[in-house]
Amino acid sequence: MSGPLPACVIDVGTGYTKLGFAGNREPQFIIPSAIAIKESAKVGDQSTRRMTKGVEDLDFFIGDEAFDASGYSVKYPVRHGLVEDWDLMERFLEQCIFKYLRAEPEDHHFLLTEPPLNTPENREYTAEIMFETFNVPGLYIAVQAVLALAASWTTKSVEGRTLTGIVVDSGDGVTHVIPVAEGYVIGSCIKHIPIAGRNITSFIQSLLREREVGIPPEQSLETAKAIKERYSYICPDIAKEFAKFDSDFAKCMRQYEGINAVTKQPFKVDVGYERFLGPEIFFHPEFSNPDFTTPISEIVDNVIQNCPIDVRRPLYNNIVLSGGSTMFKDFGRRLQRDIKRSVDARLKISENLSEGRIKPKPIDIQVISHHMQRYAVWFGGSMLASQPEFYQVCHTKAAYEEFGPGICRYNQVFGAMT
Repeated sequence: MSGPLPACVIDVGTGYTKLGFAGNREPQFIIPSAIAIKESAKVGDQSTRRMTKGVEDLDFFIGDEAFDASGYSVKYPVRHGLVEDWDLMERFLEQCIFKYLRAEPEDHHFLLTEPPLNTPENREYTAEIMFETFNVPGLYIAVQAVLALAASWTTKSVEGRTLTGIVVDSGDGVTHVIPVAEGYVIGSCIKHIPIAGRNITSFIQSLLREREVGIPPEQSLETAKAIKERYSYICPDIAKEFAKFDSDFAKCMRQYEGINAVTKQPFKVDVGYERFLGPEIFFHPEFSNPDFTTPISEIVDNVIQNCPIDVRRPLYNNIVLSGGSTMFKDFGRRLQRDIKRSVDARLKISENLSEGRIKPKPIDIQVISHHMQRYAVWFGGSMLASQPEFYQVCHTKAAYEEFGPGICRYNQVFGAMT
C-alpha cells in the first residue's frame, strides 16, 4: 500500500502567493495575491455591493488573470501579511487548490503559513475554511519565521541545525525581525519595519521621475520594479559609491529598454545612482520615509538586546535572511558588517568601564544567505511537510469536529527534526 499523498503547501503573502506540494524544492506556482470580482452599483446607493447570488459567486479570477479581466475590480485579501477579507480569502484558496494545484482537498493534508503575531481568531477562521469548506483531513498552520529558519538548514550539517535564530523577513509589503528560540517565537521582541520591496520600488520610481523623461506615466511603476530587480545592489559605503559613479559613470551605468504599451514604441532609461540608492533605504530609511529613521542593522541589534540574555549569543550567531527583498547583492554582508560594528563598539565600552579587569568574550555574528532565500518560507514548509512526523502534529478533521476551531490556537513545534 502506498503512503499518503504529498501535503499541499500554500504560503499566502501580501504581494505573492507560493503554491506547491511537499517534498519539492521550489513552488509550482507563484501568483500575485490578487482576486478580481464583479461588483454592481445599486442605483442611488453610493456603496458598491458584492454580487453573491448563484453563478456570480463563482465568477472571479485570481493571480495574473485578475489583472487581465476587464469589468472586474481587483482586490487584495491580504494586507501587511494579515488577512483582511475572509470572504475573498476563501474564494482565493478555492482556485489555488482546484485550478492551480488541481488537488482534491479531501485527499491531502495542508500546511498553511501565518505571519508572526497572527491573532488566534485568524487561525480559527483559517481552520473553519479548511475543514468546513474544503473538508481537508489535516491542517498545520506554521509560523513563517520558523519555516524560514528550517529553510536555512540547506547550508548546514545535521549537527548545526537549530530552531534558534533571528529571521529578517522582507517581502513586498512588510519587513519583520523575528527572534525564535527552540522553535517558539519570542513575540514580545518582534519588530516591524515599514520598509519593504514596494517602498524601494516607489523610491526608485520617484528618483526616475525627477530625471528621466521618456518613461510612459502608466508604466513608471513596473519600469521601476524591473530596474530594482535587475540592477540594484547594496554598496558598502554610499559616499564612496557616489564618487565611483562620478569618476566613471559610463562604466557603472546600465540601460533599461522597454516598450510603450500604448504606442508600441521602444523607450530607453539610463539607470545610474538608483542602482544602489534604492535598496540603501534599508540602511538609511530617512531617504524615503521622514518618520522612520532607524537602520535595519540597529533594529536587529535592538531586538536581540531585548531578548532573554541566555539566547542572545545563539541569535547573533544565526541571523537568517528570508523573502525577495533580501535578495540584493551583498545585503547579508552589509548587514553583518553593520551589526558587528555596533556590537564591537558596545563590547569596547564595557571593557573600558571595567578598566580592563574583565575582557568580554567576542560575539560571533553570522548572517546566513542561501540559495532558497526568495522562497524560504515555502521551502521550509515543503521540507517539514515531507517529514513522516508531519502527520502526527497536524490538526485532524476528527479533532476539529470534536473540539471545534479552538484546536488551532496551539501548534506543536517539530521536535525530532533538529
